[in-house]
Amino acid sequence: MFILSKSYLWGLIHTMVKVKHTKEQYLTWYERMLLMRKFEERAGQLYGMQKIKGFCHLYIGQEALVAGAMSVLKPDDNMITAYRDHAHALGKGVSARAVMAELYGKATGCSKGKGGSMHLFDSSVRFFGGHGIVGGQIPLGAGISFAEKYRKSGNATVCYMGDGAVRQGAFHETLNMAMTWSLPVVFVIENNNYAMGTSVERTSNVTELYKLGHAYDIQSEPVDGMSVEAVHAAMEKAVDHVRAGKGPYLLEMNTYRYKGHSMSDPAKYRTKEEVEAYKAKDPVEVVMQTIITNKFATTKELEEIATRVKDQVEDAVTFAEQSPFPDPSELFDDVYRQKDYPFIMD
Repeated sequence: MFILSKSYLWGLIHTMVKVKHTKEQYLTWYERMLLMRKFEERAGQLYGMQKIKGFCHLYIGQEALVAGAMSVLKPDDNMITAYRDHAHALGKGVSARAVMAELYGKATGCSKGKGGSMHLFDSSVRFFGGHGIVGGQIPLGAGISFAEKYRKSGNATVCYMGDGAVRQGAFHETLNMAMTWSLPVVFVIENNNYAMGTSVERTSNVTELYKLGHAYDIQSEPVDGMSVEAVHAAMEKAVDHVRAGKGPYLLEMNTYRYKGHSMSDPAKYRTKEEVEAYKAKDPVEVVMQTIITNKFATTKELEEIATRVKDQVEDAVTFAEQSPFPDPSELFDDVYRQKDYPFIMD
């Protein structure tokens, strides 16, 4: 007997409504999200094999947040995020090789093997991290957007953060400054319901996090982060707003991570029923079913995409395995030292 999965049924219901995007857009979204998904799954395996060490936070389940944004942003727009950053780096254009090598701590990594999983960075594609301090990237995102406004470049900045970061004082201080200075920045709260293991409901009586922007008179709204179409539409509206010089925008992307907070988290604070309910809305599966239902690609063509993604991930693993570790002589390179900057006082 053939039994329809929940994700298939969700996709079927979703595609009963006429799609608003082109075949090419759906195929691009699917391949981008599949690369993020397969890269993260492989990273999880390699962590278990102790090939990747230190902290490692996977993005599985949240791929639509990056894919939907990248179909709006221009190459010169900026992106900055927290420590769950592999998918953001891949989406913004950092090669899978450079990301995987960084996870391995190799010299060929995008941060020269010195940053690891939480500190990916590549200014050549306007990706500014990867930041391990909770909320630390929020004022930096505002600073980047201040520079763009000062130069009158017309470039937008997207600053991602987790739901836990909105409890930091830096979040509120930054929103106040961004609105006062009318900065071209889109703040994106990735609300996956849990800051580490603590649910949003246990941290504040304000659980609809987009409402926090109202205190600063910032345009703010909630978004279905499990839908790449909804993310795209919200990001398009927000980016147009900031490019027009109307000041910052705040989006609360309601999403879900299928894995624990990090590789060391068994996530026992969640019920199986809760996880399964969100897996029924898996953004990768839903887009795939949209493609199938609308005959945007054949089964063979989808298999070719899957093979291409798998080969890309395995090529990245091979590259990382074969790359050298940083030379010990580089220990103090790229680090601020007083002898290099004598104007810095003790």
